[in-house]
Amino acid sequence: MIDNDGRPTRTTPQADSVVALVDAASGVEREVIGTWIAEGGLAREIDSDGPVTQVDLDAKALIKRLVNRRDDPLVVPVRVLWLPPERDGVRRVTFADLAMLTNPRKPNRLVQRRLLRTHPDRHQVLVGAPARLSELRTNYPEAAALLRSGSPDAFARSVLRAAVVALERAERTVIGDRYKVPQLVAEEILDSPEFQRKLDYIADEFGSDPAHVHRSAEKALRELVAAQSRLVSDLFTQAMRPVHASTWKVDTDLGGLDALRSLNRKYPLVFLPSHRSYVDAFVLGDVLARNDFPPNHVIGGANLNFWPMGPIARRTGTVFIRRSFGDDEVYKAVVEEYFAYLLSKRFNMEWYFEGGRTRTGKLRPPRYGLLNYLAAAVRSGRVEDVMLVPVSITYERLNELGAIASEQAGGKKKPEGIAWLARYVRSQQHSAGRVYVRFGEAISARERLETHGDPLGERPKTIPLHDTATGATKVPDESELSETERKAVQRLAFDVAVRINAVTPITVNALVTLALLGVHERALTLGQVRTVLDPVLGYIDRRGLPAGELSKLRDEQGLQVVLEQLALAGVVTVYRGGLEPVYSIEPGAHLEAAFYRNSAVHWFVNRAILELAALTAVEQPGDDPLRAAWRAAFALRDLLKFEFFFPEREEFADQIIEEVRVIVPEWDENTPDDRLDQQFLSALTESGFVMAHRVLRSFFDAQLVVAERLAARPADAVIDRKEFIDECVAVGKQMLLQQRLHSPESVSTELFTSAWKLADNHHLIAPAEPGGEDDLIARRTEFAQQLRDLGERIARAASLDPSNRNSL
Repeated sequence: MIDNDGRPTRTTPQADSVVALVDAASGVEREVIGTWIAEGGLAREIDSDGPVTQVDLDAKALIKRLVNRRDDPLVVPVRVLWLPPERDGVRRVTFADLAMLTNPRKPNRLVQRRLLRTHPDRHQVLVGAPARLSELRTNYPEAAALLRSGSPDAFARSVLRAAVVALERAERTVIGDRYKVPQLVAEEILDSPEFQRKLDYIADEFGSDPAHVHRSAEKALRELVAAQSRLVSDLFTQAMRPVHASTWKVDTDLGGLDALRSLNRKYPLVFLPSHRSYVDAFVLGDVLARNDFPPNHVIGGANLNFWPMGPIARRTGTVFIRRSFGDDEVYKAVVEEYFAYLLSKRFNMEWYFEGGRTRTGKLRPPRYGLLNYLAAAVRSGRVEDVMLVPVSITYERLNELGAIASEQAGGKKKPEGIAWLARYVRSQQHSAGRVYVRFGEAISARERLETHGDPLGERPKTIPLHDTATGATKVPDESELSETERKAVQRLAFDVAVRINAVTPITVNALVTLALLGVHERALTLGQVRTVLDPVLGYIDRRGLPAGELSKLRDEQGLQVVLEQLALAGVVTVYRGGLEPVYSIEPGAHLEAAFYRNSAVHWFVNRAILELAALTAVEQPGDDPLRAAWRAAFALRDLLKFEFFFPEREEFADQIIEEVRVIVPEWDENTPDDRLDQQFLSALTESGFVMAHRVLRSFFDAQLVVAERLAARPADAVIDRKEFIDECVAVGKQMLLQQRLHSPESVSTELFTSAWKLADNHHLIAPAEPGGEDDLIARRTEFAQQLRDLGERIARAASLDPSNRNSL
């Protein structure tokens, strides 16, 4: 058996008597187990010659024949395990197996008898870890106390759950960890005295009927709990694998998986992948299944809980959670308890901490809600630690980009449903190169929370908090978390994002679109594209950045294949009527091209900031050009803080200095530290490329639209965010037509939303207090002018780029 922490108890040999808890679904299984016991099978397994009593694994039978025994028998759960046929050394259910109209892992009794005669290798009697009856009473003290008071039900259910879990553990030693599924979850949570006290507190706090609160909690829990099925998992994997297997070749870092497997023996893993496509969960799930990892409990939005996807997905481990439940205290308590339960039992989890698919191609700012529940489980002591696994899933091409681009330009997202699913699957039937799955270094949640100031060791270890005077249980709301706890969770999310970015490879399409987006409205020959890319490839090599198959871009044949594939995808257009083909971004496809570029854009942001800072030092040196450059660099970092994940100021400064050394290796020895001059700009030009206009222009252009629309608003007006973003889209299109914006990629609801957050951070959104109108108008006007000046500086940086010379 196992104890209440999920660990196997020690085996006690040479028991005076043995109780075999028989988990049998048919008379055939009961006969198999009875014969096996009679032939000494159980005695050999537990090394005991004591007499054996067989008791059905059923709560009523346990109450009648076990829980009130006065002696101390050894309790041993047993079950018959049925196995699918072996194919290529692997036993997994296939659709062909269903021709027998029965589940090969749970065959009906007629099939069971046939298998005993014809395929005896397809069954095995399992024995779960045994425990003394006295040990079970010690492991479940509250249930045992109810037993002593004359209420045996709770203890019988505790023994039943312990037996089931022990058998599941024994079964996984035969069929593999990928079939690790939780059993009797709702029952165990609802029986938890701690959870019952939490619900009683909620009822008391809000003046609700306790029975109604308990019923609401049970309903919410059964809505939430994923009812995993091994049969459905096998078949769903086979059915969905072609959706991505025919589209991408999956390139996985298997070394990262080996390290995770070792960690998973002690800690639960929470996989936090980047989110670029609906197919992310299928790709990662297939990678883990092929490498014998247990299935993750995937947290998904309720928008995907439609028939038939929802019912099937729930049986493969998907947990559909409501999009919003801010005032529903019962639902919040259920979610928190379910999270803590899964983590304490070492079930792995997975969710997309950005809150939704990226619309721009780069990581979105994280959402903190689910991480707060994880942190609460660590603070409470329910789980020793949780290892967070940053996962980068990067596609060379995506067939769903058209819909994403439409949403960015102000179009409405089509609701998910069966028709949407059919269109989505159909759209994936075109080859799209590789998908790279990379695992970042795992993060100890406890260690990082403590590092970031979370007082884990200073607050009570039990959550919910108990009122010693009344005996009530206080459920802390998120609003009651201390500022240090909130910041610690935010910094933890930042750590995850940084490690995702650190393993995200630069793909061939990211570099090709980077090149073509940087030559405004111009077409390039194949040789000219190579001329743009060669110095960038050298830069990537010098920095040792993670990369995909970039060797393709080093010869004309490979580069031509990449360009032609982008042309087939509708991102690049090719003109073949002249002396040789020329390539440019397809009109109307700038947002799609930017999506590919932005998957790698974080690798070039510091370089772009350095270029603009150096240009500032040359154009506006003041008394100290170097200080002017640093002021400009930190100002740019501030403007981009809602777009990219920057480290603290000191580390950021070190990174900028490293960029300087890449451009001018002899900088420390031969260049005075107190000045920046034309020499540095010349070195930039001689490096063969400039990044500022390629990397940052679209973000600052979007900020300019927001700044100008704010400056046009009355200072006392309350601004509705949705209406304002819609206005920015409309005005942005006009500014694009007037050539006040550089590219259509700037007209993006996602970029306007980030710019709104920046303006709010600068206190430019809320209406002015009486008497402060003039100050707000002045600050809004200054903000807009700052971005106009920055746009001009980016244009001058672009003029330094060799790719913008006619001689290219």
